[in-house]
Amino acid sequence: MTKTRKALLNLVLSAMFIALCIVLPFFTGQIPQIGSMLLPMHIPVLLCGLICGWQYGAAVGFIAPLLRSMLFSMPPFITAMAMAVELMTYGFVTGFLYGKCKWKCIVSLYRTLLVAMIAGRGVWGIFMTIIMGVTDELFTWQIFISGAFINAIPGIILQLILIPAIMLALGKTGLVHFYRKRPSEAKKNIL
Repeated sequence: MTKTRKALLNLVLSAMFIALCIVLPFFTGQIPQIGSMLLPMHIPVLLCGLICGWQYGAAVGFIAPLLRSMLFSMPPFITAMAMAVELMTYGFVTGFLYGKCKWKCIVSLYRTLLVAMIAGRGVWGIFMTIIMGVTDELFTWQIFISGAFINAIPGIILQLILIPAIMLALGKTGLVHFYRKRPSEAKKNIL
C-alpha cells in the first residue's frame, strides 16, 4: 500500500471513529450514570490509536468530545475539555506503544491498553486538579480514585473484552496485522 493510500485510509477511518464517538453515547445518553460507567467514547479512540497510529488516535481523542459538546451540549464543555485531554492521551499511548510492539498479539494489546488506561486517567486527574484549582473547587484523592477507577470499572471491563475481540476479528479478516499469539508461540504449538 502506498504512503498516500495509507494516509487516506487512516483519514477515512479516523472520520469513522469520530462518528462513532458522536453516536455511541446516544445509546447510554438517557441515563448519564450508565454513560459515565460504560465510557462509550473511549472504545473508538482506543481502536483508532491501535489501527491508525498515535497521530490519528490523539487527534480523534482530542476532537471527539469537544465536537460532541459543541453539537449536542453533552458532555458539558468543562467535562469535554477534561475528556479531550484524557482521550487524546489514550489515542496517543495506544498508537505509540502498539506501534513499537514487535509482535501484534493479544499480550501486546493488553499491555498497551492497560498502560494507556492508567496514563489517560492520570492525565485526566492532573487536568481536573488544575481546573478545580482555577475554579476554587476541591478535587481530592478520593474524588480522583472514584471518578477514574471505581465508577469506571464496568467500562474498563467492557474495553478489555471488546477491543481485543474486535482486533482479533479484524486480524482474521486481514484488515489489520493481529495475531492471537506471538508468531513464535504459534509455530511451537504446530510442531
